[in-house]
Amino acid sequence: MLAGLIKAVGPYRIERDLDCVPFHALARAIAHQQLNGKAAKSIFDRFASTIGVEPNAVRTASTEQLRAAGLSFAKIASLKDLAEKTIAGVVPDRETLAALSNEEIIERLTQVRGIGQWTVEMMLIFNFGREDILPVDDFGVRLGFQLAYGLKKMPSPKALAKYGERWAPNRSAAAWYLWRACELHKAGTLPECREKIVLPRLPARKRKRAKTKTKRAKRARK
Repeated sequence: MLAGLIKAVGPYRIERDLDCVPFHALARAIAHQQLNGKAAKSIFDRFASTIGVEPNAVRTASTEQLRAAGLSFAKIASLKDLAEKTIAGVVPDRETLAALSNEEIIERLTQVRGIGQWTVEMMLIFNFGREDILPVDDFGVRLGFQLAYGLKKMPSPKALAKYGERWAPNRSAAAWYLWRACELHKAGTLPECREKIVLPRLPARKRKRAKTKTKRAKRARK
């Protein structure tokens, strides 16, 4: 199905901010959380002009100064933590980051308060040009997969991750095409899926109720 989707969409093209550094990218992500584009840009621009997007500047800024820029207390706490972890070397500079694997970067950056795996994955795709990222928790990627393959429901993140292994080492491009599938569906131009697929079967999770019954049975035998 991806072949038909690729034909309908055209060549893979993505705009990347390759001059961005990790601290800047994560500070922007924190400022933009739970806000629409214009409001988020306005707050970040005010923060950048009054405080400065530098670790030491953020660390020494008072809560009152950061609040005046329009940042919530939760975002201030996240930015302060980001500054401390950048100074401590947990958040690497651009050169150090380039030498790390995707997994190592995710493990390090998600130690920052308010930064989850999805945020890091978006940064890796759009800021640092990593070619093999499949953000399986992203709603648009999961919905695009459902639409592209004509499924009745969206795949679970684990099932999508397993199925997506076949797209390595170009999983960032696969994610981009799945996002485009959502756009084509909305426009009524998504190619019809002629390929029936079966998602990988994952081990069933043990039910808590079953564990409870086992414990009760053991107690009854005592």
